[in-house]
Amino acid sequence: MSSRILFIPLFCISVCVPLVLAQCPVNTVMVRGRVENPHQNSRIQVQLVYAKQQPAESAEANLENDSFRIPIEFLTQSSKTLFKDIHAKCDRKPKTVVVTLLSGDHQSDQVSLDLLKDFDHLDASAYTLRQELVLKNQH
Repeated sequence: MSSRILFIPLFCISVCVPLVLAQCPVNTVMVRGRVENPHQNSRIQVQLVYAKQQPAESAEANLENDSFRIPIEFLTQSSKTLFKDIHAKCDRKPKTVVVTLLSGDHQSDQVSLDLLKDFDHLDASAYTLRQELVLKNQH
């Protein structure tokens, strides 16, 4: 009986605690740019796209003047492990960042950006667009 009582706390300490503590960092993709000929009701939508064209995190902001700056956070944890590894894999990152200009319900412009080619990874947790993005309102 005493071995069972001892086994349960030891099992929980050896398995449950590392799972709770094995957190991966949250990184940020920062998209900045401006809109040529913006309408009053223009807004910017940013969507992160992962391998196999899986859309995931997104953000949207109303355009207050002709420029925008939108941060999107994403979790780098790529797998959840129970018994194989004590530590989670922290290598998840989007492949593509899709930026869409919306005027009302209509798409006015859209650009797909490659995370590795179009963004700088200046510190451990942030990807910043190398140059200002220019979207054109075509309606």
